[in-house]
Amino acid sequence: MLKKYLSVALISVAVIVVDQASKVWIDAALTRYEHIEVVPQFLNIVHVRNPGVAFGLLQNIPETFRAALLIATTILALGLLVFLLAQSHPSQRLERWSLALILGGAVGNLIDRVRLGEVIDFVDAHWMNQYHWPAFNVADACISTGITCMVLLELRRMLAARAGKGRG
Repeated sequence: MLKKYLSVALISVAVIVVDQASKVWIDAALTRYEHIEVVPQFLNIVHVRNPGVAFGLLQNIPETFRAALLIATTILALGLLVFLLAQSHPSQRLERWSLALILGGAVGNLIDRVRLGEVIDFVDAHWMNQYHWPAFNVADACISTGITCMVLLELRRMLAARAGKGRG
């Protein structure tokens, strides 16, 4: 039974460690809004802070209410993730790994929210300095990857079920 959760724990802890180490490095290496061009016209490393959630949403809510709301929401989401992990079957390895990515990313950003009141973002993808995707971090990338994998796994499951009904 514990073996079922070992890979989840290892993935989640790895995400948290890499996320926090990268944010500590960014905070020490760059002043806020300073950037390093990595791939001209495409990718920069930049030090920005996001007091809101994805894409800067909710950043205009008053700070004291926003912090409590985002921390509470994250804790509820973590509870849901743990519940989903507990309900998963040992054969659902990819689902558990996807949930582990989401869990590790959520904890990584929660650490920032509790410690700083905002999240450090630093990956700035853009197209020829005209279109900038909102800056993100390792935790955000892992959350997005985990959610994308879960959606694709569910689509695959739905298509397989539909194909099975067509035969009968």
